Amino acid sequence: MPTEQRYRLQPIPAPQTFSDVPSVVLPDDTLAARLQQVLLAIRQAGLSHLVIYADKEHGANFEYLAGFIPRFEEALLVVSADGDLNYIMGNENLKLVPHARNPGKCLHMPLFSLPNQPAENDVPLASLLSACGICSRGNVGVVGWKLFPHHPTLFDVPAFILDAVREAAGGQEKVVNATGLFISPEQGVRTLNNASEIAFYEYGANLASTRVLAALNTIAPGKSEKAIGQHLAAEGQPNNVVMIAATGERFAHAGLYPSDKTVTRGDKFSLTVGYKGGLTSRSAYVVANAAELPACVADYLERVAIPYYHAVVSWLEFIRPGVTGGEVYRLVESVLPKKAFHWHLNPGHFVADEEWLSSPIYADSTVTLKSGMLLQIDIIPSVPGYGGSSIEDTVGLADKSLRDELARDYPQTWARMQARRKYVTETLNIALPEEVILLSNTVGYLRPFLLDQAQALVRV
Repeated sequence: MPTEQRYRLQPIPAPQTFSDVPSVVLPDDTLAARLQQVLLAIRQAGLSHLVIYADKEHGANFEYLAGFIPRFEEALLVVSADGDLNYIMGNENLKLVPHARNPGKCLHMPLFSLPNQPAENDVPLASLLSACGICSRGNVGVVGWKLFPHHPTLFDVPAFILDAVREAAGGQEKVVNATGLFISPEQGVRTLNNASEIAFYEYGANLASTRVLAALNTIAPGKSEKAIGQHLAAEGQPNNVVMIAATGERFAHAGLYPSDKTVTRGDKFSLTVGYKGGLTSRSAYVVANAAELPACVADYLERVAIPYYHAVVSWLEFIRPGVTGGEVYRLVESVLPKKAFHWHLNPGHFVADEEWLSSPIYADSTVTLKSGMLLQIDIIPSVPGYGGSSIEDTVGLADKSLRDELARDYPQTWARMQARRKYVTETLNIALPEEVILLSNTVGYLRPFLLDQAQALVRV
């Protein structure tokens, strides 16, 4: 059967969303277990210390142990192989250290403060690092937020910090990039989640998908991007990506954010919001049916939307523990050839506090997918002349033991996951493997014509 005949546009109920969901506080034993995993990784790597960098945009590896980010300053968390923790903080984050989930000593580094703030107690950073035990007798790993697999001598922390680490350690040859201990697809401790972490992240994925569906339902000709985009903000929670509510051609005047531009029938439209644990994104046309599409894209449904949807359905039905990232990549290539659909990012990646942690899915990847991984569906076709099609959402992998733990310890989270599974399998007719758990409400839900809120694509 040709791909376009495997799916049809038909009236179906929208997926259920869940409001007023309580946040999950990670238990102490999870934070303690995180530290033990990091200490084991330090020792296996033959390091005496880790120096973990953080700022507001790049604080997730620091937060993994501390439970907080340094907001508007830089900070360092120095972890010794023996388990000693030292927090090096600027002026306005010293007060957070007593609240750290893994306790440690607080050291003051005024240079980490905002420009032109007081610099009392200023001492050389290398001296503070030496006070943490860093010296020439051991090797030191620096943790930023990027992986450089083809450039192992690169670092992504500020030069004045790297220089101080090298000085304290006795030379640049004593300092290595150790970010992979946290986020490497092969060995990163943050790529696998326990039940409490999955429940913690489900809060954000639920929130993102709930708000995107609410915003999707407000799209109408004459409305401004701002009027639609306001529905994406929710519960005072911080976003982990730039919010998108964009109609027509994007980036006019270099603008990234919702503007006063108003929606016109026939426009392309993009919506995106992300919170800790999940991002939801939608791209489609502001029309009620195919007849209202601009003539140059009259075959959008057959040319872009249905092939893309087939790729997402194939992805959802294939992923499970035991398959490799390379096998997933080859599957996507087989159903949505890169040469014809011009996708260029990894077709799926890890998600955690940040929207993109790293990805096990790339050409020839031998990384095996495992229970506890959280993955974002991130297949982005780019067909010249056509608007995009996107149903980006978050799913996870959980073996029976992990599923049983979720059901026992987080029954409300588990009930939402089961409601989502019922919708995807019975309404959308997608055959999910039993190990696939759904953190987003809108997984598999594609409305290609945004002014028709009743109809969505369904597998025949």
